[in-house]
Parts: sequence; C-alpha cells; structure tokens
Amino acid sequence: MKKPQPTSAPTIVWFRQDLRLADNPALYSACDSGEVLPVYILDDDNAGEWAIGGASRWWLHHALVDLNSSLDGRLHLYRGNPLEILNTLIQTHNSTDVVWNRCYEPWRIKRDAEIKTQLRKQGVDVKSFNASLLWEPWDILKKDGTPYKVYTPYYRRGCLSHVGPREPLQIPESLGMIELSADSLTLEQLELLPSINWDIQLRERWRISETAANERLDEFILSELNDYRDGRNFPNKANVSRLSPYLHFGQISPNTAWHRAINAGGVVTDEKSLDTFLSELGWREFSYYLLFHFPHLPRVNLQQRFNSFPWAIDKEYHLSAWKKGLTGYPLVDAGMRELYSTGYMHNRVRMVVGSFLVKNLLIHWHKGEEWFWDCLVDADLASNSASWQWIAGCGADAAPFFRIFNPITQSEKFDGAGDYIRRYVPELAKLSSKHIHAPWLAPTDVLSAAGVSVGTNYPAPIIDIKESRVIALEAFSATKTQALKDPNL
Repeated sequence: MKKPQPTSAPTIVWFRQDLRLADNPALYSACDSGEVLPVYILDDDNAGEWAIGGASRWWLHHALVDLNSSLDGRLHLYRGNPLEILNTLIQTHNSTDVVWNRCYEPWRIKRDAEIKTQLRKQGVDVKSFNASLLWEPWDILKKDGTPYKVYTPYYRRGCLSHVGPREPLQIPESLGMIELSADSLTLEQLELLPSINWDIQLRERWRISETAANERLDEFILSELNDYRDGRNFPNKANVSRLSPYLHFGQISPNTAWHRAINAGGVVTDEKSLDTFLSELGWREFSYYLLFHFPHLPRVNLQQRFNSFPWAIDKEYHLSAWKKGLTGYPLVDAGMRELYSTGYMHNRVRMVVGSFLVKNLLIHWHKGEEWFWDCLVDADLASNSASWQWIAGCGADAAPFFRIFNPITQSEKFDGAGDYIRRYVPELAKLSSKHIHAPWLAPTDVLSAAGVSVGTNYPAPIIDIKESRVIALEAFSATKTQALKDPNL
C-alpha cells in the first residue's frame, strides 16, 4: 500500500491516559498521515471532585518527563479547558485533524463528546481510538441486550466468546514531531509535584517510564507468573504484577500484557496461574464496564438496600487511626503504611483494610475511596469505585456483607512469619511470628523483651474485632427490614 504523503498541517495528538509510543492507535494513525503535534492538557476543571489525587499527580509528572523525552522534548504541555486549548492550536497551526484515545470516566465521556461535536462543526476531522481496554463496554452484552452485572458470566461468557483482544501495534517508524511552540508550558508549571518531601519512599520504590513498564511485565512473566494463582495472596511474596499504575497511565497497554502473557508458553507452564492473571485483566475490564453502564458507580450504591445502611457518624478518631496505620491491628496498619509510603498496597491487604473500615468500623466506603484516591499511584476511578463497592457488599458483583475479613486470621494465614508486618510496622519487628499478629495478647515479658508497649509505642486495638462483627451484622440485618418496608430500596 502506498504510504500517504505528509499533510501541510500537523495532526494534533491529544495524549491522556496513554502516555506511551508503542501500541498507541491515535499516535500510530497520526504518524501515518504526516507531521504530528503532540499535546498533553491537565484538565482539573472538568474533572471536578475527580481531579487527580496527590500520589497520582506525582506519578503523572514523571510519566510526562519520560514521554517528553521519547518525543525528543516536543510534547506540548497545557492546563485548562481542552476545547479552548485545542481551538487555539488548530488556528495557530492550521490543523484540520485531531486524534485521541478514548477515556471512559463519565466526566471525560461527556467532555470529549462535546469537544468532538464542536470541532466537527468547524470542519475539523476528529477520530478517537481504543487504547486502554481489551473489549469496548458496549460490545459485551447479554443476549437480551442488557449489561452484565456479575463478573464471571461477563468475562467467561461475554468477553471470552467475543472477538479476542487485538494484537498490539509497534512504535511508528517515523515520529514527525513539529518544533515545540513558545506557548507550551514547562512541566514545572503544571505543579504536579508535592510542595513537601512526602514522596521520598515513592522515588525509591518506582521506576516510571514506558521502558520500566515493559521490563516489569517481562520480569513478572519470566520469574513470578508461574506461582501467581496462589502466590498473589501473600503480601510478602513477589507474585503480583504491580502493573496497575503503568496500565492506568497507559505506559503499557492491556493488549501488550495479554498477548505477551499468552505467548510465553515456553516459560509459563502453570495454566491456572496464567488463566488467573488474564482474569485479573478481565476484572479491570469489568470495572470499566460497570462505570460505563452505571456512571453513578463512584457515589451511588448499586444495591439500593444499602442506601438505608446505618453508617456510624462522629468516627473521626477511628478514621484517622485507619488512615495513619494506628488501629492496633498489625496487618491493617502495615497495609495503610505501605499505602502512604509507597503509593501502593498489596491486593489481599486492600481487601482486609477495606473490610475493616466498612464492616468493623462501620465507616462509609466513600471515606475509604477518597483516601485511596489521594494516596494511590494507581488511583483509577473505575477500579477504585468497583472495588470499594465490592468490599462493602453493595456492588453489582460484591462480596456478601457477612463476609467480614478477620485481620488476625488473615495475617496468620497470609503473612504467617510476619515479614510484611515487620517491614511496615517496625515497632513490632522483634516480636515472634507467634505474637506479631495480635500483640495485645502476648505475655508482658514477651512484649518487654521485644521493646513493645501496647498503648504506648504501639496502639491497643481501637475496637474489639468480635463485637464489631456482631454490630455490623445487626446493622446489615436492619437494611433487610427496611427493604421490606420500602419497595424502592
């Protein structure tokens, strides 16, 4: 096929959650047409309450550093209203083509539809592509045309019986980037980095680049995927991919992860672990699917009976202790400290700390979602909302409310030696594996020998785990009674 001749005006490529060169359909299309004007726009105004949180802004800064380097320093940076900025760029550069890869958050869908309509009215050719999902949400429906509400049939019956994920695209052969415009901001002007040095451990923990994302995927497949099915449950093991922030910011695509995993037959011999990893990519898809079909997911209980749930009020002390990792339950505290110091938390521990907040402290899941939104480098509106609704028991495909994770037994089962706890709760480091999971039950002489004083240098439990479970189940039962009285719940 004859390659199209370059156009006289550059195609504007609007980067968003696709901060990479490989498998980037919008970039690939633009480069195939001629010169390219690459743009990133920080849009906090349209985002409203979903403006990027602190840890994610930190990641975004470094992701943009890497993308700009890959584009030879020609990434145009702006902040403000994208429609106004794009209009200015179109007029300045006489551009007639704008391309981007789709985002699926409700506020972005609304904004992008309006931008597409306005630009097309002006004669601008606007195209959007799928770069971040394996299957489009509108393509996977039940036989009656309605969306799935349960994960397993969605993934097994819907996705896996549909056309498979496309093969990833290569980096375009030619990146014909125009010179950087004088009106482009510097990265520092986006003010993404924190004003105080709370990110020291984040810097030590992460390498943030497209190359690092691919190296992390390869390392996971070669060394860790074979024991993924069981190993992923143990927070002190390396058998989790830790790809979520790279996927969220698009430094690697799910298509790349999917195909590289299924093509690693010579290395990956445990088919159950491979299937489990692919199904986790499917769970990510399901979160976006739910957000697309139920756009109120971040704020509205999908199971309406929870609208009458008697959440505890005036629990600021308990909420603060949970955020700081000072609940007196070592596994919970280790998880919350891992979150704050590294911007990440092991998935098994996420379930434990989420259950503890919602079902033991009876604090609304919104509070947990909001804290995670600010602290996670992989904060993702779809995954965050769907996962919190799942653990709260109010989602479309949720853990039953009566499934309450006991932080002591979870700790004993999945961190038996206590190594994960010791890493993030160093004041307990000298306790034996027998006593580290519930230090308040340890004999006084054992605590003294380990330098632990419960209530002084490590807090006593802020609630009784058994009593709080009984109270939670009573509260849940009350929603059943209310649902019988009110048919709208």
